[in-house]
Order: sequence, then C-alpha cells, then structure tokens
Amino acid sequence: MRRLVPLDAAGGPAFVAGLRSSWADGDAVLPVDPRLPGPARRALLDAMELDRAIEPEDALVVATSGTTGEPKGVVLTHAAVAASAEATSRRLGVDPESDRWLSCLPLAHVGGLSVVLRALHTSTPLTFDVDDGAATLVSLVATQLQRMDAGRFRTVVLGGSAPPAELPDNCVVTYGMTETGSGVVYEGLPLDGVEVRAVDGELELRGPMLLRAYRDGSSPLDADGWLATGDAGSVADDGTVSVLGRIGDVVVTGGEKVWPEAVEPVLATVAGVAEVGVAGRPDPEWGQRVVAWVVPADPASPPALD
Repeated sequence: MRRLVPLDAAGGPAFVAGLRSSWADGDAVLPVDPRLPGPARRALLDAMELDRAIEPEDALVVATSGTTGEPKGVVLTHAAVAASAEATSRRLGVDPESDRWLSCLPLAHVGGLSVVLRALHTSTPLTFDVDDGAATLVSLVATQLQRMDAGRFRTVVLGGSAPPAELPDNCVVTYGMTETGSGVVYEGLPLDGVEVRAVDGELELRGPMLLRAYRDGSSPLDADGWLATGDAGSVADDGTVSVLGRIGDVVVTGGEKVWPEAVEPVLATVAGVAEVGVAGRPDPEWGQRVVAWVVPADPASPPALD
C-alpha cells in the first residue's frame, strides 16, 4: 500500500534525499517542520491521518491552517507539482545552465517547498547556504527582504504577505496559496494555464497546479474545478489581477469598506514605525472603527500618527 511518509528534516540535502526516496517507493511526502514541539508534531501527524491510503498520483500533503486555525492537508499530485514548476520557471526565465536557487524558507510551507520542487523538476542547481554567492534566484517573504541584500540575486520572488511600499527592481510579487501549489499570479498576471475570475467580488482560480483534494477527502473545488480563494479582488479587461485582501478582514466603517492591506503600507512609511497592523474594532456610531497596532522603532519615543 502506498503510504504518506512524514519527512522531518531541515532544509538541506537530507530533505531532498528523503523526498526522492519516498517518491521512488511510490509514496507521498508530508513535510514536517522540525521546529515543532512534540505535542504540536503529534497533533499534526494525527490530523494528517498517516494510516489513510494515498492515491497513486499523489506526491505531497502540505499542512495548512488557512484562516480557520484548523489544520488541513493539501494534497498535491505529481502532475500539479510539475505544472507549477514549469509555469513558474518559464515566467521567471530560469536557465539551469546559469541559474541557481537559494532555499531559505521553511520547507513545511509551500513557499519554501516550491523552491526545491522547481529546482528538482528543471534540474536547476540548488543551495541551502545563504552565503552562497552563486545563487541567482531566491524566494522570500517581506521580513526577509528587509534583512538580505536583494541586489545579489537576479530575481527575488516575494510572497506570503503584502509587499513593502518600495521594492527593488529585481523583485517579483506573487499571489497564491498552499491550495495552488505556490504563487500563480506574478506581478498581477496569471501564469500560463491559470485562469482567474471575480465572482461577487471574490477571486476564484483554476489551473493544473491546484490541489486534488484535502487529506480528509473533501475538496474546495467546484464541479468545474474553480477554487474560491476567500480573497476579495478584481480582474481587469486586460487580465490584470488586483487583490484587496481577505474578505473577512475588511473593516466596514460608516458604510465604507476599508482594507487593512491599503492602510498598513501608508502607516509603515511614518517615521518611527517599525511594524504596523490594522484591523476593525466595534464602534457604537460607525459600526466599526479602523485601529492600528504599532511597534515603534524606539519604544521610548513612539511615533505620532495623527
């Protein structure tokens, strides 16, 4: 019987070897974050039902909590993995003869795992050494971008959250989720083979890299293969996709909709602001009011946001 094999290894050759070995045996792999404490690891393994059989085409089960906090296992097939690797590599113009991927994101999350999958599928060199000066491609989240010299890479793929207001010219902003096998919209344009539409203000996606199902057997796809993302947005006549934010995050104040993703970058430019988050709080007059939580760069001298 084909099995779901937990792979509990930090980023490095051991992870790649374990992945290849499991696939050679016909098994699927569940990447496990080695930083998880014992109780959390046991809860994850229980939720992913290791005793449940896998389908012959299954390659990966990637754990995600989405916005509910309840762990789900996103089942990605070998065909979906290949489709994602090919489409992303083609959009980035990856050349295995001259490029090298740097993997520096956790491999238990699709953003980090997809780097390894792209490198393996396209036979592009891969390094896990952040000091490897030969790396030309890297996938980062916004926090890392602020701590690394982006100029050392040909291309920086940025995902995971809203990007900073100012970005280096070599940054490519992506949109996607675990259910899509990594980013499927690059700089507002869908990858080849990816369809995006807005239905009642909610973005829906369809493409060959989407999940087969969740580990419990349920599926978020409708009968035609469309995935409702839970994100609000729009698609322009030229196909450009705009993402406003999670539908549940919108603040309705005085009948007006305010998106935290639009307010946060503005507040982040205020002198003395290190980090900022925006959300709604109940208000007897406005229904909700927009509230910002700010981490000052200097706690002894918090910034004025009036």
